[in-house]
Amino acid sequence: MYPSLYYAFKDLFGIDLPFLKMVQMFGFFVALAFITSAYFWTKELKRKEKEGLLSQSSNKVLKGQKATSSELFFSGLIGFLIGYKLLYIIFNFTAFTEDTQGFLLSTKGNLIGGIIIGALGVYFKYREKEKTKLATPVLENEPMHPYQHVGNMTLIAAFAGLLGAKIFHNLENWSTFIADPIGALLSFDGLTMYGGLILASISLIWYGKKNGIPTPHLIDSSAPSIMIGYAVGRIGCHMSGDGDWGIPSLNPKPFSWLPDWMWSYNYPHNVVNDGVPMLDCVTDKYCNHLVPSVYPTPFYETIICLFLFLILWNIRKKIKTPGVLFSIYLIFNGIERFFIEKIRVNTLYDVNGFKFTQAELISTILFILGVIGIFYFRKLKKQKVGVGN
Repeated sequence: MYPSLYYAFKDLFGIDLPFLKMVQMFGFFVALAFITSAYFWTKELKRKEKEGLLSQSSNKVLKGQKATSSELFFSGLIGFLIGYKLLYIIFNFTAFTEDTQGFLLSTKGNLIGGIIIGALGVYFKYREKEKTKLATPVLENEPMHPYQHVGNMTLIAAFAGLLGAKIFHNLENWSTFIADPIGALLSFDGLTMYGGLILASISLIWYGKKNGIPTPHLIDSSAPSIMIGYAVGRIGCHMSGDGDWGIPSLNPKPFSWLPDWMWSYNYPHNVVNDGVPMLDCVTDKYCNHLVPSVYPTPFYETIICLFLFLILWNIRKKIKTPGVLFSIYLIFNGIERFFIEKIRVNTLYDVNGFKFTQAELISTILFILGVIGIFYFRKLKKQKVGVGN
């Protein structure tokens, strides 16, 4: 396993680049997942606009206004935070590469660097606004295509998704959260996919309504991109060994031609340091592997979700009822996650002797919502057609 890009480059190419230790493998693939999702989301929104299913809106922009106090304040604040951390990292680079997360989340920094970069941020924002300042600011309408919102929506999804993932993870691991609430909230570890999906979806629907993007078309356009984004993100889970693996794989391998690691894997050098010490590893802090080996469920989910993405991408033009494609996504998502839970390690809830995981419960709800959604959106379309006639 490769906790960061440093270990991947060193193992695969024999290149020793210490600064790559700051690029965590899981974080790298999460970023790649958002980029991939944004790409396909943009393509789908462009297609829908080209076919007349979506239209551009007007965005009122006040031009020629001088820099406001809030703009100068936030420019200075961002500059201060960057300078405060950046200069400290430059003078403590080796320690930073060894514990990137600890450095970023700590209060350590360089006050002089923060003041200098903060002041520069205020100055450049002031000069930028002065160049375009008018004697009388003018309020103009600028056209805004649906796909031009993807950048904002991706940032909203990233923030809301991270927040939701942390909330649901801590609900699932309440005793750990109670023991160290601050550490649990600030840690980059421990993310629950469904928490991120739910909160991100609510935030994006709200954003779409605010900006005049019809909800059915918005969620339909996002369905394939969410699926492939999840598939890419799971690569990071597998490559880093983040604990999202399966139960012990004790059954015999069903196909002789199947590589051993695809059926049973011990996740050596996993980033969460789970398992037992490796006898041949004495210098590296990631020196554990799993005994017994487990099902590599992140790898399974990557393959399954790539296949489901191809299905969604190929049927998207054939489905004429807005909202149905997203409903199908919910059904696919629910089925995939429900069955993969059967071989995954997870916290179990016990309700009157009935045991289930958080993901099993939510995946079941999503499946039901998907089925209901197909009937609901079809009925909604018939009603609109009836009104039109």
